[in-house]
Amino acid sequence: MSQQRSDIIISLHNVGVRYKRRGGVFRKPEYFQALEDITFDIHRGETLGIVGRNGAGKSTLLRVVAGIIQPDDGVVINYGASVSLLALQAGFDAELPGTDNAILSGMLMGYTRQQVEARMEGITEFSELGAFMKEPVKTYSSGMRARLGFSVAMYMTPDVLLLDEVLSVGDKQFRMKAESEMVKKIHSEQTVLLVSHSESQVKKLCDKVIEI
Repeated sequence: MSQQRSDIIISLHNVGVRYKRRGGVFRKPEYFQALEDITFDIHRGETLGIVGRNGAGKSTLLRVVAGIIQPDDGVVINYGASVSLLALQAGFDAELPGTDNAILSGMLMGYTRQQVEARMEGITEFSELGAFMKEPVKTYSSGMRARLGFSVAMYMTPDVLLLDEVLSVGDKQFRMKAESEMVKKIHSEQTVLLVSHSESQVKKLCDKVIEI
């Protein structure tokens, strides 16, 4: 069955993003074009892979979709979807414990503190962090941060989940567990945008692939 326009939850039209490079005392600042003329629609329930060489702008594109940065050219239209970006080192307060960061992450997705706390047991169990949930995130490894962020996203379920290379960290057992959970999401109404350097992972999990 072909997807109808009513299935579209986010649209990007001719999106471009530029970053200013630092100029010298006698030089004008230069600009680096991170994204140029990007146009596509995100449909409800699809899993979309984003691939490209290092520096192609994959992470920048996810931040545009999440509304974290505004494009310099073009427009992004969100038709009322809640969006969560899960990226290593992103969105956590290093001084706060895992439990507080989980609550803040859930609240940024639009949930109340009580709703997040009601799911805390499941978040903790899935993350396998145990007593570390009460420790400051600055004591976490990158893999532990990914576990926490991934677990919050799995249990709070935003309309659109953006994953930036988070399925490639941590031990093999947790990667398999995370991929298994993603397969369940893919067969639900969850919409996912996945950045990954693993071609096999993209082929396994994604309905469509965009190369930038």
